[in-house]
Amino acid sequence: MRKLNVEDISAAVRNWTTHISKKEAGAAPRCACVRALLLYPEEFAMVTVRNIASLIAALTVYGGSVPAIAQASAPAAASVPQYGNNINLEQARHAIGAALAEARRINVPMAVAVVDTGGNLVAFEKMDNTQNASILVAQNKAVSAAMYRRPTKAFQDALAAGNAGLRILTLPHVNAVEGGIPLMQAGMIVGAIGASGGSPDQDSVVATGGVAAMGR
Repeated sequence: MRKLNVEDISAAVRNWTTHISKKEAGAAPRCACVRALLLYPEEFAMVTVRNIASLIAALTVYGGSVPAIAQASAPAAASVPQYGNNINLEQARHAIGAALAEARRINVPMAVAVVDTGGNLVAFEKMDNTQNASILVAQNKAVSAAMYRRPTKAFQDALAAGNAGLRILTLPHVNAVEGGIPLMQAGMIVGAIGASGGSPDQDSVVATGGVAAMGR
């Protein structure tokens, strides 16, 4: 026997509510839902109480509108930060200065890069005794954060989780190591900063110092 689901009930509710006048719309939801359930007397026992309760609640709140129910049950779209004007040289140097202050505080030699929204290098600085590989790594982290509008830690965490997260390996310009963070002004992305030279956690501390400077 086919199991009755919320979609079945919703379809029945739609058929009933289309014949109910606007004047009676306020009372229609519960009535229509009950009638829908009565259309399937043998399958009623197979419908979970949770699904029925959810449908009745949705019908009550949204006035029996089936499209509204579908919209309400869909997950809210994540807010995606938008690009603004590109960071200028003065701002980039200010962010790098603050980042290197953090590097000196934790006593780890670092390379720090700032790029614009398109991933183009705006400013770069390397402390003495920083490992040579960090020259490119810092820039790569900044490019990844700018072009994908998210910290590189998001890729690091997704990759560590495995499964579908492994698809990150196929994406261009992705750096999956913590230490790259978008730079914001007035809620808009103006560029990104990347730091390299220590552990991922230390790189993140340094990059975060540069991010904080954008608000000062």
